[in-house]
Parts: sequence; structure tokens; C-alpha cells
Amino acid sequence: MTEAEAKRMLEIPAELWEECPGCHQLLYGRELERSLRVCSKCGHHFRLSVWQRVNFTVDEGSFEEWDADMPLYDPLSFPEYQEKLEAARTKTGVNEAVLTGAARIGGIATGLGIMDLAFIGGSMGFVVGEKVARLFERCALLHLPVVIFCASGGARMQESLVSLMQMPKTAAAARKLREARCLYVSVLTDPTYGGVTASFAFLGDIILAEPCASMGFAGPRVVEVTKMRMPPEVQTAEFQYQHGMIDMIVPRQQLHETLEVILRWATEHTSEASPHQEGQP
Repeated sequence: MTEAEAKRMLEIPAELWEECPGCHQLLYGRELERSLRVCSKCGHHFRLSVWQRVNFTVDEGSFEEWDADMPLYDPLSFPEYQEKLEAARTKTGVNEAVLTGAARIGGIATGLGIMDLAFIGGSMGFVVGEKVARLFERCALLHLPVVIFCASGGARMQESLVSLMQMPKTAAAARKLREARCLYVSVLTDPTYGGVTASFAFLGDIILAEPCASMGFAGPRVVEVTKMRMPPEVQTAEFQYQHGMIDMIVPRQQLHETLEVILRWATEHTSEASPHQEGQP
């Protein structure tokens, strides 16, 4: 650290600094926001809330939420589960671990899904699966492309088999979108594990990932319990890219532009090939 940087740190209140989990450097909060919460020192991508992701991704003021009024769901009357759901809603400001709706990216009408790791680990239960399925089905009817930002720790254990059934349900809904000849872009963020990985996360026509994002079916703690031997780099975006599982690794600062290029190419070609008109969000 230079003398000028040290002096600047002393002039800024301590609560305005954040420590980078990657390089442990202190970063000025406002500068971190301007860099879309990517460390200027090591390139570490901080995890985002759904509203930060909306602000960083879509055209300003264009987002319209869908299915915001879905009720809490506790099929097994699992102990303290209802209280955890209510606390998660208060904490995150969303009704479940995925936010869905419509927006414009570079002026292109798009169906949007954003998973929230802060909502019970981004786990997939009935409501998450239902909202994702409805997103696919509605966009198929409106003839809209879909972009989903995935972030999840896996299935919602408090819902048992109900949670696991969301895997085939979301996969079937993704098929409806494909049959409507609409593009689906999946963006894998840190981390993406479990039932989400084994269903809609890896069903995208184009699969993107942020640098160094963790991904896989069984998370590191599950692998550790089973005592399986696995090199640490296997469950990374870079390894998956090298082995053909994802199409591109895109730094966050380039993501909006990359999505716009993909969506513009896809909508121009599908509008030429299909008699349907592009829907409006």
C-alpha cells in the first residue's frame, strides 16, 4: 500500500470500507459499487442481492415483477420452517429464493429470473420451482427470450420430495420454451449447486458463468462427508468451461453487453423464422 492510499483510508470512515474475500484488501464501498462489486485488486466477484443484480443488468426502470403474491408453502408443517420463511422475506425483500418478471436488456423485451442466495441459501422448494416454471411457460406464450441468473445451495430439505419434484417440473417447462423457439440463457453465479444444477441451470441454449463461480451437483461439504476424492478445481466455472459444460465465462462488467448481443442476435433470427410477434413485458 502506498503512502497516499494509506492517508486516504484514514480520511474515510471505517464503515465505508469492505474487505475483499479474495485478496483481503480493503475496498472503498462507493468505488466497489461503481465496479459492479468486483474487486479492483484481484477481480473477485462479490455475491449480489437480487436487486443489485436487477440494477446492474437490465435497462433502468424496465423491470416488472411477476408472481410476487405467491403464498408461503409448508407442505410438511416442518418445525420452525414457517418462521424461517417469514424471516427470509423480511431480510431480502422478496417473497422467495427467486425473483421473476420481465425487463428490457438493451431495449429487448426479456423474461428474467434471479435467484437469491440470501433467501435460505437460494434453495429450491415448491414456490421457487413454480415461479421458474411459470416464467418459462409465460415467456413461451409471449414469445420472449429468458435469462436466469442461478445461485443455489440445492434442494429445500424442509419440503422433502416436494422440493425434488421441482427438478422435472422446471425441466419440462424449459422444454415448452424451446418448443416455442425462444432462447434461454442461463447465467451461473457463485455458487450453483444441487437440484438447480441438475435441472434448469444447465438446460440453457447458451450457458454463461461469472469468473471463479462454484458449481456442481454435490457441494463441498457433501463431498467431504462421502470421503470422495475430488480435485478442488473441478467445481469451478473455469474447469466446466475447459470441459465443454458451459459456453462462456463473462466478467460482470461485460455481462450486460454480452447478453444484449446474444439476445439481439436471437430475437432477430427467431422473428424472421417465426410468425409470432415479440411480446411486451
